Amino acid sequence: MIFALALLASVAVRLWLATRQIRHVTRNRDAVPPRFAERVTLEAHRRAADYTVARVRLGMLEALVGALLLLAFTLFGGLQWLLDGLAALLPDAPSARQILFVAAVVLIGALVDLPIEWYRQFRLEQRFGFNRMTPRLFVADALKGAAIAAALGLPLVTLVLWLMRSAGDLWWLWAWVAWVAFNLGVLVLYPTVIAPMFNRFEPLADAAIRARVEALLARCGFASKGLFVMDGSRRSAHGNAYFTGLGRSKRIVFFDTLLARLNADEIEAVLAHELGHFHHRHVLERIVLMFAASLAGLWLLGWLSRQGWFYQGLGVTPGAGEFEAAALVLFFLALPVFTFLLRPLASWAARRHEFQADAFAAAHARAKDLVSALVKLYEDNASTLTPDPLHSAFYDSHPPASLRIGRLQGAS
Repeated sequence: MIFALALLASVAVRLWLATRQIRHVTRNRDAVPPRFAERVTLEAHRRAADYTVARVRLGMLEALVGALLLLAFTLFGGLQWLLDGLAALLPDAPSARQILFVAAVVLIGALVDLPIEWYRQFRLEQRFGFNRMTPRLFVADALKGAAIAAALGLPLVTLVLWLMRSAGDLWWLWAWVAWVAFNLGVLVLYPTVIAPMFNRFEPLADAAIRARVEALLARCGFASKGLFVMDGSRRSAHGNAYFTGLGRSKRIVFFDTLLARLNADEIEAVLAHELGHFHHRHVLERIVLMFAASLAGLWLLGWLSRQGWFYQGLGVTPGAGEFEAAALVLFFLALPVFTFLLRPLASWAARRHEFQADAFAAAHARAKDLVSALVKLYEDNASTLTPDPLHSAFYDSHPPASLRIGRLQGAS
């Protein structure tokens, strides 16, 4: 009952916030905010409003589908049906049964999400001129993603299940050590092994921009393995830039769509903002918080896995050799329901980081160039300039455009 009420509350809050966002954006659709009146056309503002509303409506559908799938897995007996079926299929192989059970749950979730992702890419994004992906590339990405998830995830799941069976009451501590090592390994491998499976990365060729970027990196004391341009235009017209990697494997990556839109001054300002995250150790802070939260979560799982009501209350009665996988799956299915209301804290922390990075950029580049770049990115990505304040506070990792640019203009 507690789980059902928590799920109902989380879905109700999601739908209420979505409704607020739709009403607020629609109400302000026909007037560009005064701060942007000279930079953003009314046509672009209306397009951003329509795009935002379409995305929010699709998000409402996702929330409902996700809730129904969660109920089907738990209180409606879906997980128990899977356990019973695998027990009949593999009666003498409990270890293989548990691994297949976890894999089956993940696969079913991915298959349920697939039509929504297809609609998002080939209907919603296509309608607003963002989609560059072909159906063939979509399928190829899905298959490669599944293969990578299996290659990385199945050994980790196998190790954690073995620890749950063999490492005693402190199995959760050893599982956390394995989780930390796994994530650090992925951070190191992602830039050079995983990302190139999906995109082409080429060294930044523009000599003038490269010289300015390297000078900025030297001023800020940032060491990198290189400056790369990613063929983001293969999939989308959206533009972005990011840091990736850990330690000596760090890279700076620009989308080709971003370089095509911004001038050299604006590119330098955007990079200065990203360097602000490095200077303030935001990435390290997030990694530490993630590892601390995972330690607390695994400790909680260690306790819950020994409580009979945890399984029965969520619709599962595992048999011999099934407790570990059942506990693992139930925990990661139920946890988001109870932590959903913590989302505003994470959003607040992320927005604080963005303000700090903006201030760093204003000190090491020109604030007006960052403002110019942000306005172009808001317009090109059809980001609404008039989000509902409560929806933004709950979800958005970046401050609202008017507040962010107001601070930057005050610093210039």
